Amino acid sequence: MLSGKKILITSGGTFEKWDNVRGHTNLSKGTMGCYLAEEAYAKNAEVIYMHGIFTQLPEHKDQMRLVKYEGIEELGQTLKQIVETEHIDYVIMAVAGSDWIIDKVFDQSGNELTEKGKMPSDEPPIIHFKKAPKILAQVKNWAPNTALIGFKLEATEDEQFLIDRATTRMQVANADYMVANSSKSLYGATEPHLIISKTGAVIKRDGKEDAAKALMGLLK
Repeated sequence: MLSGKKILITSGGTFEKWDNVRGHTNLSKGTMGCYLAEEAYAKNAEVIYMHGIFTQLPEHKDQMRLVKYEGIEELGQTLKQIVETEHIDYVIMAVAGSDWIIDKVFDQSGNELTEKGKMPSDEPPIIHFKKAPKILAQVKNWAPNTALIGFKLEATEDEQFLIDRATTRMQVANADYMVANSSKSLYGATEPHLIISKTGAVIKRDGKEDAAKALMGLLK
């Protein structure tokens, strides 16, 4: 059981605005985040569920603290504020954060579009992107005593490659566990998930629900 533990779960995809009408996101719906939140709730943990604007919510959402974010920068700012001002036992970063955010937008003549509102629709804009901040790697700087669990998705079914990539990310972020999975898991319900610990131990579970149960079973 996780009575007395406070678990913060980030879930779903980020939405990066181009203007006040358009933007880009990804295919994450927050299914894994919901499974994790429900399993934590079933084990009597206090759950903070941070979710994107298009993310599904857990069944027992009314018994959880919901915190909504839009883009990855807002996610980072809000997460930082929470973990620096509250005692959080576990942060589980199931969010599918954007790798790129908007830098500048230009029209076809090279003029920068700086007005807020809606970009003109009579010609396609030229959008310059910049690299998004990596939130996972910052969590332990904000909250050194919080246990951190990250996720690593790759477009491959090579399990050793997934383990190697997740292990590298775990070391860089000083995370306690990483969950590695193929991009096929965005479309299927039974794709394998690999839970990797700092010791190098690997647990394999098929599907998001079983993986969520196995991961929560490791938390004390």
